[in-house]
Amino acid sequence: MALQDDFEQAAKDVTELPEKPNNDTLLKLYSLYKQSKDGDVSGKRPGMMDLAGRKKYDSWAKLKGTNSEDAMQQYVDLVNELKG
Repeated sequence: MALQDDFEQAAKDVTELPEKPNNDTLLKLYSLYKQSKDGDVSGKRPGMMDLAGRKKYDSWAKLKGTNSEDAMQQYVDLVNELKG
């Protein structure tokens, strides 16, 4: 269960990063978190007027088929990299 503990700690640490990540990195963090917690994206892609929603959906959809443990490890690794 060490990976789960590391994941939960990384989710806390991400709020205390020394500087805010760029938008691409924020999307990657979001999509890895959602893939870890909810699995593959589901539902309809947001409409043209919801640009932020579309970007989030598309970023998450790129991880389709990634299992929860792999997504958790990638999330932990990315947060650790951002912490420096």
